Amino acid sequence: MRTIDRLRPWERLRDWSASAANQTDLLQLVKAVVAAMIAWAVAGFALGLEQSFLAPWVALLTMHETVHRTLWRGAQTVLAVAAGILVSLVVVTFFEATVWSFGLALLVGLLIGRLPGLRTEGLTVATTVLFVVTTGYDLSEQRAIELLPDRLLDTAVGVGVALLVNLVAFPPLNDRSAQRQIDDVDERLGELLGDMATEMRRPWDSQSEDDWIERTRSIQRDLDHAWSLVRTAREAGRWNPRRRRHPGAALATYPEVLLRLEEGVAQTQAVARHVRDAGQEASEWDPRFRDRYLDLLEEVGRRVADPDQDVAPLRQDVGRLAEDLSDEDLSGRYWPLYGALIANLRAIIDIVDDVATARPVRT
Repeated sequence: MRTIDRLRPWERLRDWSASAANQTDLLQLVKAVVAAMIAWAVAGFALGLEQSFLAPWVALLTMHETVHRTLWRGAQTVLAVAAGILVSLVVVTFFEATVWSFGLALLVGLLIGRLPGLRTEGLTVATTVLFVVTTGYDLSEQRAIELLPDRLLDTAVGVGVALLVNLVAFPPLNDRSAQRQIDDVDERLGELLGDMATEMRRPWDSQSEDDWIERTRSIQRDLDHAWSLVRTAREAGRWNPRRRRHPGAALATYPEVLLRLEEGVAQTQAVARHVRDAGQEASEWDPRFRDRYLDLLEEVGRRVADPDQDVAPLRQDVGRLAEDLSDEDLSGRYWPLYGALIANLRAIIDIVDDVATARPVRT
């Protein structure tokens, strides 16, 4: 397998650009820039609003990965910016624009940002205060009141443009990112199983088992990221015009797949813990068990890492191993370990077989 360090720059760029998640991120950056440009053009040139910087700023704040979140966060942004503008107006009206009144307005803005419904946009209230007070400090009270509708309209323009751009310009469904992340977990899990079998064929120390356990934790973190992508993909389908052409029916199966993969990671970690806690190297195991078990473990890993392979036939091989050993005169000292390892391997095969039946994932 190629390592990142060995890849040439153009190969890294190709691999990076091939990632659905990176493609989505790049598209969002472009859409954010386009939304800010359009918002500024509409507010500053088409409508001739003063302090038109609010429109592109709000557009950047509002542009999110999904149409649903853009609308929801856009509503919160409107409330936050409106609150910041009103706080600025009140403070300047009663205390004029001074350093002390500016600090007071910021404090009030930060406190308002702690209110339920505005927590995700809490800093936006204070930032709006900062912009409005510092750019309009020399305005009279009457002039500040006259500019209030323009400032609110600037905010509405920013939200509206962001929502329109996100709705029209290829709103992502994120199902490919979720699918790829699940496939990556499969691949990493298979590689780990194969590496465990290879390392157990030769002398090793306790550090090997600790490394295996740490790798299962890393895979679990990838699973947590996959859960996040699945939730985002579900949200991305709401009010998304692309949903008609890409219904994303496979998303309904992803939570079950992820739950099963979590069990697979736990079973793999259990194998590593059993080997570590046993306190002896695999070379000390009875060869009638060791050789067949490590062959099966390696084959399971190879088939798990390859989405085109079927692991179901290996279930019978594990069953035959258990049956054959039940008739052998093996030391009772090792049977608890052998039985636990066989049970873990059978569970991994069952789990991966369930995942493999979800064909939309294994494509």
